[in-house]
This record gives sequence, structure tokens and C-alpha cells, in this order.
Amino acid sequence: MRPALDLPPLPLDAWEDTKETLHLFLQIVGKIRLKTHPKLNHWWHVTLYPSSRGVTTRRIPYGGVDFEIGFDFIDHTLTVTRCDGGERSFALGGLSVADFYASVFGALSELGIDVQIHAVPYDRPYTTPFAQDTDHRTYDGDKVHAYWRALSQIATVFEEFRGRFLGKSTPVHLFWHSFDLALTRFSGKKAPPMEGGTNADREAYSHEVISFGWWAGDDQVREAAFYSYTAPEPDGVETQPLEPADAVWNDAGGSHMAFLTYEAVRQSADPRATLLAFLESAYQAGATKAGWPVADFTHQV
Repeated sequence: MRPALDLPPLPLDAWEDTKETLHLFLQIVGKIRLKTHPKLNHWWHVTLYPSSRGVTTRRIPYGGVDFEIGFDFIDHTLTVTRCDGGERSFALGGLSVADFYASVFGALSELGIDVQIHAVPYDRPYTTPFAQDTDHRTYDGDKVHAYWRALSQIATVFEEFRGRFLGKSTPVHLFWHSFDLALTRFSGKKAPPMEGGTNADREAYSHEVISFGWWAGDDQVREAAFYSYTAPEPDGVETQPLEPADAVWNDAGGSHMAFLTYEAVRQSADPRATLLAFLESAYQAGATKAGWPVADFTHQV
């Protein structure tokens, strides 16, 4: 029997300043992985991953010396570890983004790791270089721990959902640029060439996909929520039923996204079953309308 989810409350207003600081911390570490990890298909090499204590880059090849950077959201530290045993750690509490940036690159330098990144925020409403950002410095350890508890448990459900699918799938990973946990399934068919967008977008959506994710709220969506979308979007996907009853189709600039609030899942009688039902219904909606071979992709577990 799988343990029930115990999701903590995550009202955005209560931790938004901490969330912004943490987001920028993750962007710095994510950009280090982006610059050093060998390129993978669909930009999978840029992501971070939930760990048993926080969030990690996992192993990053660096010549003959692999390294890893890990956030610990229990003791609230960051540790850089080399495969030969070298290690540097520092506490996260009280650091501005500028302090964090200096501490990370100081640790890397002491371990003989030389990395150069584009040291400015990505896709954020502010552009202050990391090394100069002394404004973002709020770090409430209890709020970060609550976020990680939610992230870890949701990642486990995403992993369970991933195991139902026999086709190509991404890992369950955390995108540091947008601060969302995501999982994507592929039909195996090429998609029509994307018009506009970045090179990364065009590669990410070079094949038919159905994506699923969770984010903790942002400037536009003022609460934590789950989502799913199909790309390219098939006609009529928004007419398909979703579960549970609280799930809706949102019109996002002409495309449609299945949407379910975190609170609806958290307060349901069985959050795990509720979340799995949402993910499955969103998949069935997209796959059915897009003509995917659903039966061939189904793994009976």
C-alpha cells in the first residue's frame, strides 16, 4: 500500500519573497549545469531534480572530475561535491543573491572547477546581474522546507504516472527557468516545424508531446497549480472531460491548458488518487484527440 500524501499549505502570498530568492538561487545553479553538462535531446541536460533532502544537479561530467551541486532543504545548506571526495558547503539563510552567487563560484574555484555563465536572471521581471543583486535576500527556511515537502511528494506521484507509459518520456525534472516540475510524454511522431520561438523551443517541440507539470504560483497564476497541455494542440481537446470536477480547461492565448489547483488536490479525500486522475484524464484528452496509439503505450502495472 502506498502512503497517503501529506501536502502542506503553500499560499503564495505567505512566501513569495522567499520563493523569488530561491528561484534565483536555482537559476544560478541551473545555469552551471547548462554550461557544463553534455547536451541532451530536447534540452534535458539543463534541468534539476528533487532529491531526498532538497534539489540536485545530479552528476555533472567535468573532464576527469565529475561534480554535483545539491541544495539541502532540511539543514538549509548548499554543497558542491567532487567525485574524488572534495567538498565545499555553506548555509543558505541570510544570503542575498549576490552573496549566494559569490559563495557558489568561490566553492567551485576552490575545488578546481572553472565555469562561466550568463550571470543574469532568465525570463524574470528584473534584470539585475546576480553578482549585484542584494535586494533578493529573503529566505524563510520553514517555507522552503514546506515547498520541498510538496515537491518531493508530487515528484513521487509523477514517477508513478510515468511508469504507466511505454513510450518515450522525459525524466521527472525541475525547470529552473520557470520553476516548475514537469514530465512529458512523446508520441514518437515529428511535429510540424514551430514558427517563431527560440532554438530551445523549436527543439523541445520538434515532436508531438503531452506535458504535465506543477508550479508554486507566479505573477500570472497566484496560487500553486497542476497543468497539462498537448502540443501541437489537436482540435477539440478542450471539449474532453477532465477529472476531478474541479479541473478546468484554461484558454492560454489561443491554446488550451488543463488546470487544477494545488489546494483542490491537497484538500481532497485522497490527494494521490486525485492527482493521478487529473494526469490520466489530461493525457487521455490529448492522446485521444491527437490520435496517439493509447493502447500500445499503456503499461499495465
